[in-house]
Amino acid sequence: MTEEEARALAVDSVIDITTTGRKTGELRRIEIWFHRVDGRFFITGTPGQPRSWYANLIAHPEFTFHLKGTVVADLAAIARPVTTTAEREEIFAVVLPRLGDLVNKPEMAPAVWLESSPLIEVTFTP
Repeated sequence: MTEEEARALAVDSVIDITTTGRKTGELRRIEIWFHRVDGRFFITGTPGQPRSWYANLIAHPEFTFHLKGTVVADLAAIARPVTTTAEREEIFAVVLPRLGDLVNKPEMAPAVWLESSPLIEVTFTP
């Protein structure tokens, strides 16, 4: 990873990801936010809705993390689903306060995020 890419990971928050379709095997690209927590990188989605990107990453964990803000670059990555309650609590304790008004609705309470939001950790590969 270049210094410019590392700096972009420190300041940007919106990216695209390209996943491999779990059923079709076709490449799928979407825009999504990512979060930094203690030097680690995570992607999550709002609770209560099925997410194709998450299902794709469960089936095919290798994906492309596309920087498109301060730097444009395609980074190879692997997704690891975060499923244990303790780890989810630790990550969401940092991520949710950053989301502001989004989590102030009863249907978006922290307990709902813990129970039903997709959450993956991103590891960049050479």
